[in-house]
Amino acid sequence: MEKDNVLELKKKEFVKDPLTEMFRHGARKLLAEALDAEINSFMAGFAHLKDEEGKSRLARNGYHPERTIQTGIGDVPVKAPRIRDRAPDKERIIFTSSLLPPYLRRTKSIEELIPWLYLKGISTGDFSEALAALLGEGAAGLSSATICRLKSVWQEEYEEWRKRDLSGKKYVYLWADGVYSNVRMDDKQCLLVIIGLLDDGSKELLAIEDGYRESEQSWHTVLLDLKARGLVEDPALAIGDGSLGFWKALSKIYGKTRWQRCWVHKTANILNKLPKGVQKQAKQKIHDIWMAPDKEGAEKNFNLFIESYEAKYPKAAECLAKDRDVLLTFYDFPAEHWKHIRTTNPIESTFATVKLRTAKARGCFSRETVLTMAYRLILSAQKKWQRIAGFKKLAKVIEGVKFINGVEEERNAA
Repeated sequence: MEKDNVLELKKKEFVKDPLTEMFRHGARKLLAEALDAEINSFMAGFAHLKDEEGKSRLARNGYHPERTIQTGIGDVPVKAPRIRDRAPDKERIIFTSSLLPPYLRRTKSIEELIPWLYLKGISTGDFSEALAALLGEGAAGLSSATICRLKSVWQEEYEEWRKRDLSGKKYVYLWADGVYSNVRMDDKQCLLVIIGLLDDGSKELLAIEDGYRESEQSWHTVLLDLKARGLVEDPALAIGDGSLGFWKALSKIYGKTRWQRCWVHKTANILNKLPKGVQKQAKQKIHDIWMAPDKEGAEKNFNLFIESYEAKYPKAAECLAKDRDVLLTFYDFPAEHWKHIRTTNPIESTFATVKLRTAKARGCFSRETVLTMAYRLILSAQKKWQRIAGFKKLAKVIEGVKFINGVEEERNAA
């Protein structure tokens, strides 16, 4: 929703919504039941403990003062139960709810909403009004001062994260891309993003830094920093677009890492050099290349495309031909991994919702703000990333086992 539309909603008088009130009442009831179940389960684990009189040491002791939790359906009042331990102070057992930590004031969904709105163009001073349109009276505590404090905390978290130790981790594949935004920042900024695949098949955000476009120097700085913090061993494969800066820097820092050009980027580059009337047919021919079951078939379709378009559209044919080797690298890796390593999709799909398209913000964004907010949103998206298919074969890749057309090469018996 555009900022102006959100603020326009705020100008209207908010009417009590019976359905929302019902949801809020139900949420309060469910939360109370869940907290009771949690504390009863906790006490059951210590049922064997008795005091000097033979009574259970732990007993229910009413509730803490009522407080409200900001949620997506507005404020939900809640009272956290508490226990009393009859043992001496030094031996007392303390109950802390995992559902309702002592200092929780808003749900994670609200924490994630704030940076999303900020990147969508809601300025700090307009947050109270914008959130009031979404949350009603539940947004009262989210003043501009609160937003500034949250931004400060997130910036500290990002700075700590970007300096974390990477030694002891094994990254098998890397996806790299430069993401451009059209927000009004201090300088023309490009976000350099790297996602790594760990040896257990899970993906994680490895780096997000700003750089001048996608220059070799910018990528060199990012990769060199990763190596200095513990990523010493060369990953088996890196997947990226046609940015020469990244590949030049990669060859200097991780010279043994193989290259795989992204087929999505390459397809777009080729189609841009063709008339619209022939793009549909050309796209199918490109599709036939990377979907071939083996490298021989891919080479055959590769040559067919060049022969079909070389005469009339030499630039399109040249665009494909120049990267032949690094476009077909994936055939030398397990077939189960092909759908993951043919493109930079892990980055593209994440930034589909995180794209920085804030053209209507009143002031300029600082580099710290953009990096911090993008980091927060990607970290949230990371929770939903799935493990790579056939992750058990990553051990073979790490060992250097040779794969031919996606199948492990048979070794002759000694």
